[in-house]
Amino acid sequence: MWNFEKYSKKVACITEFGQWTYGQIDSLAEEFAQYVPKRSLILILCRNTPGSLFSYLCSMKTDCVPLLLPANMDMAAFKEMMHTYHPNYLCVPKDMAEVFSMEKRFELEDYIVLHAFEEKVEMYEKLGLLLSTSGSTGSPKLVRQSRENVKANARQITEYLELKDDERPITTMPMNYTYGLSIINSHLLVGAVLLLTNRTLFETEFWEFFKKEKATSFGAVPYTYKMLKRLRFTKMDLPDLRYFTQAGGKLSLELHREYAEYAKSSGKKFIVMYGQTEATARMSYLPWEKSLEKIGSIGIAIPEGRFSLRDVNNQEISKPDMVGELIYEGPNVTLGYAQKQGDLILGDERMGVLITGDMAKKDEDGYYYIVGRKKRFIKVFGNRMNLDEMELAINKNCNVESAICGEDDFVEVYVVKGGEILPVEKYLQERFHLHPSAYAVKEVDEIPKNDSGKILYSKLMEGREK
Repeated sequence: MWNFEKYSKKVACITEFGQWTYGQIDSLAEEFAQYVPKRSLILILCRNTPGSLFSYLCSMKTDCVPLLLPANMDMAAFKEMMHTYHPNYLCVPKDMAEVFSMEKRFELEDYIVLHAFEEKVEMYEKLGLLLSTSGSTGSPKLVRQSRENVKANARQITEYLELKDDERPITTMPMNYTYGLSIINSHLLVGAVLLLTNRTLFETEFWEFFKKEKATSFGAVPYTYKMLKRLRFTKMDLPDLRYFTQAGGKLSLELHREYAEYAKSSGKKFIVMYGQTEATARMSYLPWEKSLEKIGSIGIAIPEGRFSLRDVNNQEISKPDMVGELIYEGPNVTLGYAQKQGDLILGDERMGVLITGDMAKKDEDGYYYIVGRKKRFIKVFGNRMNLDEMELAINKNCNVESAICGEDDFVEVYVVKGGEILPVEKYLQERFHLHPSAYAVKEVDEIPKNDSGKILYSKLMEGREK
């Protein structure tokens, strides 16, 4: 999908320790192919380092199927993945290689390719990539993506972001995470320079590398933007930064406004996006010119994509400001799920249509707003309630960090210690008219979240059951 030959003399990747051209990566892929047969299933334990990136690119270039997982994943979860899928090869950091008693096949900078299972893995001919939606927990459930899905979404992203070959994006998310990977795919498609770092935004070295290499863009999830506020990001001197993007969950209205205003005043672009691994990565974007006018919106469908809203009778909603389930159609809609090795032979089960599971509404101008998850609606004494809206309202009006779980006729509010419970209880009664018998407010040390900052409601419920 990438034209490495066209950009062979251009620099593709820069780290704190060196740089590599597109031509060098192409040569690595040719060598890789001598050791790893086509259509091999390759499990890659990812870091934002050259070897990890090259393992992925070489796998894709040589018609193998990479399965991307975080290098810091729980070992028990890793073993379950190995047992479930029996990958032919492992690509792992050299400092982890001694853990595995497997034959070494090939080295890729700081990574090593190990021969794992000999058996041939039967896979659908168009299957190109496997990603997990569960972060470091490593659930065996994977999203099956075709090469066309990956290429189409990269193409769509380059179009609406108007990417050129002089872009210099810096990595801020794991490459096994669909958002982080989409930044890599789309920028390499246009011959841009990827600034690759395993540093976090909380390290001085990250910002030193950012400034030295003149990063032009970065992407981040809501949790990261909260942290950037603490780091006084808007006060930093970043003259080369052109734009920054947000996805991976809903940003608070206050932070959306703050970053949009900063972008406007500093001559930069702030672009909110929406996506799911099931759609390869991106489904919508909010044009930067509308970032202040449409605060809270996920924007419009990306090029070649289409949104629609369906009511409870599966009828399309055409009137504005009516809530329905969000449906997306486009070439980036993935093939389906896999929960065992035998599922890898399955073909296209979605046929270009994704039922997102998100509830949304559309305004008169055609801009969409997510109002919650379909499964996050419950009825309390006959009244339909949106747990996501309740959570946002409590956090804003009670000045606490909370998370809400619930089932019909009962709501559980978990408040991080340090917040006051009594105002929350009062707010539940006055704002949502809940009787004390219909809710419980509990203190917790922290709200459990995954790698991208999304709340793990199942973990809260596990704690409740114990």
